[in-house]
Amino acid sequence: MKAILLGVCSAFFFAFTFVLNRAMEMDGGSWLWSASLRYFFMIPLLGAIVAFRGNLRPLFTEMKKAPGQWLLWSFVGFGLFYAPLCFAAAYGPGWLIAGTWQITIISGSLLAPLFFVAYRTGKGTVKARGKVPFRGLMMSLIILLGVAVMQVEHASSISFRDTMLVIIPLVIASFAYPLGNRKMMDVCENRLDAYQRVLGMTIASLPFWVILSAAAMATSGVPSFGQVTQSGLVALFSGVFATVLFFAATDLVRGNMQKLGAVEATQSLEVLFAVLGEVLLLSSPLPSGISLTGMALVIIGMVLHSYVTSNKVKLKRKAA
Repeated sequence: MKAILLGVCSAFFFAFTFVLNRAMEMDGGSWLWSASLRYFFMIPLLGAIVAFRGNLRPLFTEMKKAPGQWLLWSFVGFGLFYAPLCFAAAYGPGWLIAGTWQITIISGSLLAPLFFVAYRTGKGTVKARGKVPFRGLMMSLIILLGVAVMQVEHASSISFRDTMLVIIPLVIASFAYPLGNRKMMDVCENRLDAYQRVLGMTIASLPFWVILSAAAMATSGVPSFGQVTQSGLVALFSGVFATVLFFAATDLVRGNMQKLGAVEATQSLEVLFAVLGEVLLLSSPLPSGISLTGMALVIIGMVLHSYVTSNKVKLKRKAA
């Protein structure tokens, strides 16, 4: 129960990303600043955590071993993830972005063949190329259906062009995020903990954020005090609070695939928290009944996907 509560709390703080990005967009702030400022703020916040744990030196030693790979996969995992997410916020409400973002579960599953997975057998540990989990993917079709329902409802009030400006960036981000993070996990090979890896990727992605902020300065000038403050809150709530809570939840159930699946399923609540946040903080109207139906399908799909995946892993372990 404690792990579930921590997972719910992490989903609550993750939802601030979607609500605050939308708030900055509605206030006229540039999405370029919204994207880059978050990562500028994350460096001192995460740096303090890693330094407190005494893990800065091992991180820098590791980064020096493969600087090219750190730069490349950090750009993919963070740059091509968060910049499109902020761009999409200019064309759709936070709850729509949060709901559509859940397709990252499907994108992550489709990337499986690009990576090798270690299996324990009677003959020892064997590495094999990952396979697309078709059973879990079938459950993910419910997520896609929910996203489609939400998008159709949203598209009825805006142009086809604006609808595509929400969907296409989010599809790019949904593939980039798991690809960049998994590649960096392969590069690190368990030599770094999650906090070190996130800080290292943030530092390695700095060139991209500097270019983005230069473009923001040239096109929209200095960010407002409100945008700076809100970007700092996104970095604190999502980059630190939500991440720490989610890692704490997964650590509590490490080794139990069923409970781990339940913790991962709590992240579907980001959609509901984003709706409540926009209604309470931004005075936005409640989504229509059709959109609420789409959200329900997304949440049901995530729960079923986690359940099927965790049971499949459990059966494999018994067979081994």
